Amino acid sequence: MTFDSTSPTSSVPLIGVLALQGDVREHARALEECGARVIAVRRPSELASVDGLVIPGGESTTMDKLSRIFGMREPLMERIAAGMPVYGSCAGMIMLATEIADPATDQAGNPQQTLGGLDITVRRNAFGRQVDSFETELDFHGLAPAGELETPLHAVFIRAPWVERVGPGVEVLASVKLPGAVQNDRIDAEVRAVAVRSQHLLATSFHPEVTGERRIHELFIRMIRGEA
Repeated sequence: MTFDSTSPTSSVPLIGVLALQGDVREHARALEECGARVIAVRRPSELASVDGLVIPGGESTTMDKLSRIFGMREPLMERIAAGMPVYGSCAGMIMLATEIADPATDQAGNPQQTLGGLDITVRRNAFGRQVDSFETELDFHGLAPAGELETPLHAVFIRAPWVERVGPGVEVLASVKLPGAVQNDRIDAEVRAVAVRSQHLLATSFHPEVTGERRIHELFIRMIRGEA
């Protein structure tokens, strides 16, 4: 799988989509529709060229393993620590978290690793299995550009994580409480954070790239430009 929408227009940000595993094409399409240049990122040299990075939804355990196999883990951590804007959706949120409440383990009993940077604790598959996937309307703080009216965002949750702890400096942008019809034994009555931001890092539990919702990607592009 390859895509490259680069151009010599320096005023348009070049955004990478981490292409180790997951819904890479969907994020690339969303970013392109928002006016960004996009490349797939699989190598440190590609990572070094981008203004920002999207870590897509998928399997966080697989992304963790492949990031080490392809020599991407350390370069990713270095660029995140250096302030590169990063947006993680679903599995991408898990990869950005500093702590996983229920990490998967390999055959030797070693827990999965994250890239870190975002001071949150997440729980994998928190809302349940694939059959527990659901859609809802969210009030999302800071989604609209300054001076524009904010309207609810339609969000799709598919085997999604939630945020159980936020550290100092992490802003909760959206939260959700499931309707009773989709309650299960892993869900209590508490409202759970599903979108957070800390300076240059943005993360959502849900998948805006699969619904045609483009405001999250537009927000991320404004973050890269220093406009949000």
